[in-house]
Amino acid sequence: MMSNVEFNEQNLFGLGAPLPEMLSKYFTGHAHLNPLTQTPNIANVTFEPGCRNNWHIHHMGGQILLVIAGRGWYQAWGEPAKELHPGDVVEIPPEVKHWHGAAKDSWFSHLAVEIPAKSGFNEWLESLPEEEYNKLK
Repeated sequence: MMSNVEFNEQNLFGLGAPLPEMLSKYFTGHAHLNPLTQTPNIANVTFEPGCRNNWHIHHMGGQILLVIAGRGWYQAWGEPAKELHPGDVVEIPPEVKHWHGAAKDSWFSHLAVEIPAKSGFNEWLESLPEEEYNKLK
């Protein structure tokens, strides 16, 4: 397991602030947000060990995840979860139901790049069941 010192050295864009309540309600566990740009919207999202977001859909526009530190997971609806490591890139097309977050034993950071779209919005859905998350190694 990576130490906090090693993780912080890898996490080039910094921890940021705890998620605002309007977003944290869609996460299991604690995450932090460090906004980097507004157009396009790019932010460093850092998940504490075991933290992940709910299933969600980016309507009209998609999202790109650029993994920069730690170890985490991404899963599209109906597909197996994919383990993520620094340097991995995940392209999420519009209208794909998915979730992403940290492994149980690791902090995890990715740059989240929102693909701009006229009238685009995120739809937040149910959380990933704990028993499903616990099956991930």
